[in-house]
Amino acid sequence: MRASIAGRSKSVSHRPLRAKLIFNPGSGRPEDSPQQLAAILSEMQDQQILPEVYTVRPDSQLEAVVRGAIRTGIKLIVVAGGDGTIDSVVGAMVGKEVTLGIIPTGTRNNVAFNLGIGEDIPKSVALLRQGRRLKIDVGRVHFGHSRHWFLELASLGLLSDLYPMADDIQHGDLGQIGALLSTLASATPSRLRVSLDGHKLLGTAAHMILVTNMPFLGPHLQISPNVSFRDGHLDVFAFPDMSKLGMLSHAVLSRGALVKDGGVKHYRAKHVAIAASPQMCVLADGIQLGQGSLTAHVYPRALRVVAGKVLTGQHATEAVIDPKLAPDE
Repeated sequence: MRASIAGRSKSVSHRPLRAKLIFNPGSGRPEDSPQQLAAILSEMQDQQILPEVYTVRPDSQLEAVVRGAIRTGIKLIVVAGGDGTIDSVVGAMVGKEVTLGIIPTGTRNNVAFNLGIGEDIPKSVALLRQGRRLKIDVGRVHFGHSRHWFLELASLGLLSDLYPMADDIQHGDLGQIGALLSTLASATPSRLRVSLDGHKLLGTAAHMILVTNMPFLGPHLQISPNVSFRDGHLDVFAFPDMSKLGMLSHAVLSRGALVKDGGVKHYRAKHVAIAASPQMCVLADGIQLGQGSLTAHVYPRALRVVAGKVLTGQHATEAVIDPKLAPDE
């Protein structure tokens, strides 16, 4: 027992650190949330992190919660939840001198995966002290009169239509399988007009187009090892020559890099404008915005985050991107 106490005393040598802990009991397996919160608070105590705990409710306005914490001088916002919870706080943190820490307790935890943060609670809490402090790019979608920040992905077309049903299936609602297959079967391509940094680049018929900021999407599918969230660009992927079956089979079978396929075109830009005829569904980090056109812009290194010592994706921190509007060969 004495050895245990002595070992613990070594872990409390840090100066106390204030933090706002945003805990979402609905993320992942809700029945596990009481034990998760207890474990998080215990580990924070060991690390001398002093959290102000906010428990997420269905009517929570998390951006307002974060802005309030920033006004009181808190410099570390810790999200214990999944990608959706993280997405809900980003808008209040972009461009601010406040750092996002993540304790992944959601279903996919894809943002954490991209940042090299594992799902082990003690290790993810320890990273709040020991992890790398990075500034990463953030994307913003303009859709009609609305604006939406995104860390992972904005899309137009088939993926946007299928995502909500696929998400329900991943959360255990197998009744959505029929609806997903029906939507897939009835989907038709649209004529896409794509402009990058003000230059019209592509006019083609396709089922979808992706605008990405992180190398891994959804169920940790690597879109390309050359995608970086620190290069000041968005990565645009078009699928002009691929059928629905071809796209799906390639996504399932390609665990390396989707962009290596000859039917996929890869571009980089700071500003992206995409129009579709007929109109297609627009999605930003899992949120359906409606039918219409997509305009996206990158805000370089606008969000401070805590990351693991080894980031996911071989070029995640060191990528040097040629800004010319040319396909990635």
